[in-house]
Amino acid sequence: MSTGGPIRRAATIWRRSIQARVVISTLLLSAVVVTLVGMLLLRQVTDGLVTSRTESSIGEATRGAAEAQSRLTAASGSEFDPSAQLAQVVSGIVTRGDVQGFDVVLIGPIAGTSEGLATGSGTRNSPGLLTDSVPERLRDVAESPVATGTSWTYSEIRYEADTGLRPVPGVVTGSQITLPSDGGSYALYYLFPMTEEQQTLSLVRRALVTAGVLLLVLVGGLTWLVTRQVVTPVRLARRVAERLASGRLEERMHVRGDDDIARLGTSFNQMAASLQKQIRQLEELSRVQRRFVSDVSHELRTPLTTVRMAGDVLHDARDSFDPVTARAAELLQKELDRFELLLTDLLEISRFDAGAAVLDLEDVNLADVAHRVAESTRALAERRDTRIVVREGDRPCMAEADVRRVERIVRNLVANAIDYADGQDVLILVDANDEATALAVRDHGVGLRPGEAAMVFNRFWRADPARARTTGGTGLGLSISLEDAHLHGGWLQAWGEPGAGAQFRLTLPRRAGDRITKSPLPLIPEDARPRTDRGEVGSSYERVDDTRAGTS
Repeated sequence: MSTGGPIRRAATIWRRSIQARVVISTLLLSAVVVTLVGMLLLRQVTDGLVTSRTESSIGEATRGAAEAQSRLTAASGSEFDPSAQLAQVVSGIVTRGDVQGFDVVLIGPIAGTSEGLATGSGTRNSPGLLTDSVPERLRDVAESPVATGTSWTYSEIRYEADTGLRPVPGVVTGSQITLPSDGGSYALYYLFPMTEEQQTLSLVRRALVTAGVLLLVLVGGLTWLVTRQVVTPVRLARRVAERLASGRLEERMHVRGDDDIARLGTSFNQMAASLQKQIRQLEELSRVQRRFVSDVSHELRTPLTTVRMAGDVLHDARDSFDPVTARAAELLQKELDRFELLLTDLLEISRFDAGAAVLDLEDVNLADVAHRVAESTRALAERRDTRIVVREGDRPCMAEADVRRVERIVRNLVANAIDYADGQDVLILVDANDEATALAVRDHGVGLRPGEAAMVFNRFWRADPARARTTGGTGLGLSISLEDAHLHGGWLQAWGEPGAGAQFRLTLPRRAGDRITKSPLPLIPEDARPRTDRGEVGSSYERVDDTRAGTS
């Protein structure tokens, strides 16, 4: 079973939940502190128990050795032989050790002190004790001929297997006692096992672990409760903010109490009410504005039709007028054309604003659209001494779209390119990939200044207000084109640099409603990019259609 799922879920919870981060961080820090404190306490308890046991063991061993020496000295004049005296003393010490919980080992006589007695030589110890429990380093010190006092060390006390006793750490002491009858010295070792201390440490360790776990649970619960009191209002505010963003402007937070969180909720509600009021005002203003534009556009249709009829009569009879009147009739006809175009664009904009624009979808070949637009704008290109070049890619450039709206977009782009081309060629590129079809219009004219690529789609905006309007534009063409592109679920983007010209790219999904992730054509033209950054865009175009003044 893969662990990627739980790890991802845990990472998501950690990333999204403040409460989880606070609780987990507090628990981790608390665990570190509890562990350090527990280790410190355990070390102090251990040191105290070991020190106490060591001091008591050394004291017991010193007293035991002194008592044994005293008994041997007192029995030196009796009729018992030295061996019996020594055996009797050791037996008493072993008996006392069984009662008080320590073991005894007697080794001797020590070489160099006396020839000793054959019957008294060798090793004697408590029953079941392994004599190798006495470490060699202690024997070297305690059995030295010049040794004095009591020597001690820590060692592991081991027992024979049939006793059933496990090895246990302990304190081992060594002292010398002398048998007065023959002058021989013997090494007397006391072995004090720390069994009780081990049990005490185990009890303390369990108590510390239990207390630490309970403390962590308590800290985690308290942290969860405290953070819940803070995070819950924040989560409620987030949900309310999401509902407000979705258009439910009447949503408000429930405020309880007078604390900081309550005051925050009150401020949030006041902000939401203010936003609702302003949004309502803007919506009403926008609605009135759209209604005004729509009403004015419709209302101007009737007088415009009347004026158009009168203008047509005057324009048809202009040859019989004097030159000044004839010129006035021509100007009237031209301005009526512009006025009618402006009303048409305003009506189209009002339909977009009202959400009433719909698509009449069919399969459209963007290459055919490009050729039709190039043919229809030939006369305009002739007047500007401009050539229009259409280049198609290798793949069929089909898209499910509204041919009337797509053709209007391309016509607007080409007309603008001709207007700003300054007599240079206008290039129309068409290509497609698996998910989209694109058409780009490239000119080599004045270009766009920084920041203007995003402003060209604003209503009534022109790159150069002082420039002559040779195309008779209304300033709404690119705005309508952008709305048409969005209506198809496509892109309409612009690029330009001063003196390097401009390029507008239209990208449409091959099937209506599909999502576009990449356009078949680059937004920055091939000839405008650095040489090291150029791709192979231009190499896939084969068919060239030239529309030049004076050619068919």
